[in-house]
Amino acid sequence: MSPYDDGGVDPADLDERNLLRELETVHRTRHETLLYGSPAALQAHNTRMTDLEGEYLRRHPHRQVSSARTRDGARER
Repeated sequence: MSPYDDGGVDPADLDERNLLRELETVHRTRHETLLYGSPAALQAHNTRMTDLEGEYLRRHPHRQVSSARTRDGARER
């Protein structure tokens, strides 16, 4: 049984546009889920976020990294 048998879409099956849209949604709803979601809702959110981010990283292993988002860059601020 797949974790997406409940109607969710496997991130590997999303085209690029929809993967990015799903990532935006999961990141936008993260804070509210953390503060107010049930334990089950938070676990489902964690799983979905991890799966979506993992798929993005799989597709973009050499994505652009901002020097400001590194330890050295943070120290320079």
